[in-house]
Amino acid sequence: MEKITKYSLGVIILLFVFATNNYSKNIKIKSNFNATIDSVNILEQYSLFSEYYKNKDFESALPYGWKVLSIAPKKFSKWIYFKMEDILWQLHDSSTVALEEKKAIEDTIMYIYDLALKYDKSDATTFLPRRAFVAESWLKLPTEKVIKYYLEAIKADPNISTYWLNRLGQIYKKNASDKNDYKEKAIELYTKLSEKEPNNPDWNAQLESMVENIDQLVQLTKKTWDLDKNNLSKAWKYVSIAQRANEYNKAILGLEFLVKKAPKTINYWTQLAIAYQKVRNLKKAEEAYKTLISLEPNKKEDHLNLGIIYKDRGMFSKARREYRKAYNLDKSWGLPLFYEGLLYEMSARKHKFDFQAKLVYLLAAQTYRKALRTEPTLDQARERIKALYSSLPTKEDYFFRGYKKGTTLKISGKNFAWIGRSVTIR
Repeated sequence: MEKITKYSLGVIILLFVFATNNYSKNIKIKSNFNATIDSVNILEQYSLFSEYYKNKDFESALPYGWKVLSIAPKKFSKWIYFKMEDILWQLHDSSTVALEEKKAIEDTIMYIYDLALKYDKSDATTFLPRRAFVAESWLKLPTEKVIKYYLEAIKADPNISTYWLNRLGQIYKKNASDKNDYKEKAIELYTKLSEKEPNNPDWNAQLESMVENIDQLVQLTKKTWDLDKNNLSKAWKYVSIAQRANEYNKAILGLEFLVKKAPKTINYWTQLAIAYQKVRNLKKAEEAYKTLISLEPNKKEDHLNLGIIYKDRGMFSKARREYRKAYNLDKSWGLPLFYEGLLYEMSARKHKFDFQAKLVYLLAAQTYRKALRTEPTLDQARERIKALYSSLPTKEDYFFRGYKKGTTLKISGKNFAWIGRSVTIR
């Protein structure tokens, strides 16, 4: 036999209120909190409770629910706590319930949550955030207590709804002062939300509302990380905010720490490579992409990006090699072919505009066409083909040199030795 002692006074008060106030029905409740379990009686009590509940006669259902819980709080735990909670919420929100009755419900529903969390642990993730809500909105308990309830709910459910996270964030914001760290905690929470839902503008708006400008937000997240320097999560939050502020040198500081602590984390290396590109530290960007390729050799994007680094460094032969690796990993991807064409075009533009340069432009145009055939939606390839029209060899160029349609011409000259390709007159 299990006896209930905690909050018994609150329950008795609630029962007394229900018994002495004027409802649509005159409810008189007799509860024996020292009764022994009688299996037939308890089943009868629960059956009556469920029947009244099903018919939404909550006032009649309530005394039977209390009777069941007073005798056997665990026996029907899979169902009864949800129903009792629903009844108390329905009565609390009813326009026919007097203020003193609402107060009794508010005092008593916390007792229901405590029972539920004791006897129905499998549904804790449901009851914990609602208990926090009641503590916040109904009972208006001290801020520290409410925060404690919300943190318990969040700890119990890693996938908790962002609705509850936002409620906690609002509490932090509302009560932030120079005497506590609620502002930093709110920033940390909304940063987490902005990472979880990057397309939800509300979270960034919340972040920006707490600071005069985003640079201040960068400083605050850096301060939070400095106080817990080995915390990878706080380092990542600092990086994320610094990236949003286009403070890539600051983001690099955090990212270099992260790749040192977690050297096989793909996302850290990817973001570090991008940050190096942004600040034009192409040598370090090259090394970062090489690390990525060593971690995942068959990721086409890493080869393409390494090729772009080589292109920007003027290392066209190496760039083309990476573009071809990217294309060979996915021959339906036209972008590596587009970038290969861009190499030829850039090479031609660097040198004197003569017949050999025109042949290189022709090679570029033919490569763009191949990219477009591979991926018909590649509009940038179509645009470059049109842009190169006036730079291609003319019929007169071929005629005066004695070249006929179908002739294959090797691209030559020291300026274009790296190309090692030929073009065919069409």
